[in-house]
Amino acid sequence: MSHIVECLSPWHGRLAHVCLSDAQRPQQSQGSQRPLRARSGNLIACLCALCGLCGLCARAGADEKPATTAPASIVVAGDGTGDYRGIQEAVNAVPAGNAQRIVIHIRPGMYRGQVVVPREKRFVSFLGEAADKTLITESWNLRTIGKNGQAIGVFGAATVIVLADDFEAENITFENGAGNRGQAPALSVSGDRAVFRRCNFMSWQDTLLLNQGRHYLDSCYICGSVDFIAGGATAFFEKCRMHCMTGGYITAASTPQDQAYGFVFSGCRITAEADRRNVYLGRPWRSFASVTFLRTDMPGSVDDAGWDNWRVPDREKTTRFAEYRSEGLGAHPSARVAWSKQLTDEQAKAITRESVLGGKDGWDPKPAGAATQPAAAANPGAGAANK
Repeated sequence: MSHIVECLSPWHGRLAHVCLSDAQRPQQSQGSQRPLRARSGNLIACLCALCGLCGLCARAGADEKPATTAPASIVVAGDGTGDYRGIQEAVNAVPAGNAQRIVIHIRPGMYRGQVVVPREKRFVSFLGEAADKTLITESWNLRTIGKNGQAIGVFGAATVIVLADDFEAENITFENGAGNRGQAPALSVSGDRAVFRRCNFMSWQDTLLLNQGRHYLDSCYICGSVDFIAGGATAFFEKCRMHCMTGGYITAASTPQDQAYGFVFSGCRITAEADRRNVYLGRPWRSFASVTFLRTDMPGSVDDAGWDNWRVPDREKTTRFAEYRSEGLGAHPSARVAWSKQLTDEQAKAITRESVLGGKDGWDPKPAGAATQPAAAANPGAGAANK
């Protein structure tokens, strides 16, 4: 039986119908990950296991040569016309302890294979020419078997894993093609101050897994069905589109109790497949989940109740779910669950990009960084491997 992921995206035929038969699904990972429990209650333990025990960082640098400096720009091209054919090779070329912005220009093409940006490789940017021409993809889910004979878990299944601080990506599509096979992130982020501009994130469940830190997403497209924006991070989504492939839950926040904000959506748009119903804005992965929608356009597919308690009534007392002036056929403030909030003008005015993301270091991601100009165009690579 084929498992079909249907996403409305610029990739048209390639990503509009990703059909993966059971025979095509990977049975082994390329690393030696230890099993990680999905939805673990101890995020820090999971992240330590991911980085220190499963060998992701070690594997990412396995082919790395000692280096003290690196060029400010690296070109990846699947056809061999760049510095490297694979994205992981380019990441490996970034020296540990890097303190300058290094832009990895990724020329058009499909790059298959997991990519890991280790914790010690800060200030890395992935820059494509257009998101509909530059695809990083893999098809692993939490039950994919690693070389040690054990399931890799949700934190090891992501197509791209970012453990470092100050990561940026622009004009890139991140895809996990596992389909409706359980948790299968397209991207997992565990660093701080990550920025994504004009990127696509495509999967079915846990598409965008933002574990911790502060992150900014501008004009991005996130496609999924179940909990497809998840995690305990603080993230500000500006002018983004969230596309629901079925009835399900857009967000699954696990915001810590002492964290002021979780996911904030400002001026965004929700869309859904035709005739879909029972779309919910979110459900609480953990008790103090925080999600806010500011002036977001919502289709009629959004359930009048808006939010779900994940069958844990006690979380209704602690979750922080809110809306402000939602628009469209799915905006029904008077019908929302009683334990969610409709913000006043004054309350909404205080929720800005700066107030949400600033933190103690006053971080403001809005100014464009070094990743602003694409490398010269090249013919699309033919399924280049990320080695």
